[in-house]
Amino acid sequence: MRGVSGHAVKEAAERLAAAIADGGDPMRLGDDLFAVAALLDAQPGLRRTFTDPAGHAEAKQGLAGALLSDKISAPALDVFSTAVAQRWSSSRDLGDAIEELGVKALVAAADKSGHLDDLEDELFRFSRIVRGEPALRDAISNRSVAVERRRELVRELLASRASQPAMRLSEQALMGRHRSVGVALAEYQRIAAEHRSRVVAIVRSAVALTDAEKERLADVLGRQAGREVHLNVVIDPEVVGGVRVELGDEVIDGTVVGRLEDARRRMAG
Repeated sequence: MRGVSGHAVKEAAERLAAAIADGGDPMRLGDDLFAVAALLDAQPGLRRTFTDPAGHAEAKQGLAGALLSDKISAPALDVFSTAVAQRWSSSRDLGDAIEELGVKALVAAADKSGHLDDLEDELFRFSRIVRGEPALRDAISNRSVAVERRRELVRELLASRASQPAMRLSEQALMGRHRSVGVALAEYQRIAAEHRSRVVAIVRSAVALTDAEKERLADVLGRQAGREVHLNVVIDPEVVGGVRVELGDEVIDGTVVGRLEDARRRMAG
């Protein structure tokens, strides 16, 4: 988010970081903030009240306390109260921000337990499964089916295969705040990468890369990007020799097929 909403998110994110530093349970914080985001989605009028530029911050915080003090933890209420005291460019931005803060809390939980790399990998693997299986994608995206039933399907699919933060984020991706489940998962991966000020690179190779090869490639890409790079490796039989890297908006095609296509374009003038 940019402008007024960008400043508001920053203020609320700082409050979240302080709550976690003070001993707040990041898993509980994430769940509570997701519940608040769901409430804002279900009640547009309430969302507009909390983002009304003519409203007083103290009144909005009082309303937040009256509605939520017995439903969410005190640290989560503190974060939400900080958010509603800010100015927002649009009412929709508040809900988006609260979800983002929930994601940040679960990412912090994974980092606290030493499993942030695992979280990024698990989210990527699930996104690949969703992309590669249209029937599954349709089943978990069908809003005519109760969201709890779709959550059960995700839990059955990921049972014993994913950490608790990854499971919760995979369930949250079903809530419809993004254009698709895949877009939601990609956004969560971005937030996880930014937690340690790094970027994600998708590497396509015909064969699995060794740990040494991954380390060298991450080092090269990191120097190019100016920050640490986390690799998500995709085994793609259509890649003939070399690797194809997607780093943000940049594509680095070092495959044989890519070099042949480049040669053809040059010969064609």
